[in-house]
Amino acid sequence: MTNNNIILIGFLSFVVVLASAGNLNQDFQITWGDGRAKILDGGRLLTLSLDKYSGSGFRSANQYLFAKIDMQLKLVPGNSAGTVTTYYLSSEGSAHDEIDYEFLGNLSGDPYILHTNIFTQGKGNKEQQFYLWFDPTKDFHTYSILWNPQTIIFSVDGTPIREFKNMESKGVPFPKSQAMKIYGSLWDAEDWATRGGLVKTDWTHAPFTASFRSFNAKTGGGGGDQSWLKESLDSTGQARIKWVQKNYMIYNYCADAKRFPQGFPPECSL
Repeated sequence: MTNNNIILIGFLSFVVVLASAGNLNQDFQITWGDGRAKILDGGRLLTLSLDKYSGSGFRSANQYLFAKIDMQLKLVPGNSAGTVTTYYLSSEGSAHDEIDYEFLGNLSGDPYILHTNIFTQGKGNKEQQFYLWFDPTKDFHTYSILWNPQTIIFSVDGTPIREFKNMESKGVPFPKSQAMKIYGSLWDAEDWATRGGLVKTDWTHAPFTASFRSFNAKTGGGGGDQSWLKESLDSTGQARIKWVQKNYMIYNYCADAKRFPQGFPPECSL
């Protein structure tokens, strides 16, 4: 590892996007889990739990058509194999749009896998997966989604890890017409989540718990700074995203030739 890489790792570890702490009782609704999801500390903390009987989940009270969203998460510690923690935007219906973060659990000591995907009009298949450069179970980290008419950018602690540009002029669908709500969940996916389902959930470690806090959303049409509506990656952001993808990306649908024997999706060459 070069000195530049060491310096950048240190930089990435300490850059944190500051999200204003709202009242999660006003921002979110518990939707399932029979008491396993809780909003605590005067609305400043939301926890989801999973046991062998059920997981739990929530959704936002509001829906958004373009937004810049920050949420801090602390993931299930220890042996979390078989569990999946999600945080995503989605509209409703079979032809829905969706922007996904999914965190695939692991055996103790193995890195979490951060799974990302984008759906437009019900069609996804745009997966990219990453290891993180820190332990996401030790403390809260900020996971952000910038969604404006030009682009979708996934960022972790202010560092962009993925960009999906609006390429409709090239025939690539882009989510722009359906308002979406924010969802979160913690559930058992032992059939596929950890090493393709080879490692099962160890229920002796239950209940598993993930935590959410410091939600912040900038939306269009309101007051305040609206510059995010035209935001895109500058040269520094482009350099960071290339570095993260070079060093931490473990799956890219645009490099999976076996999956697309008739040719890659058009955005892969643009």
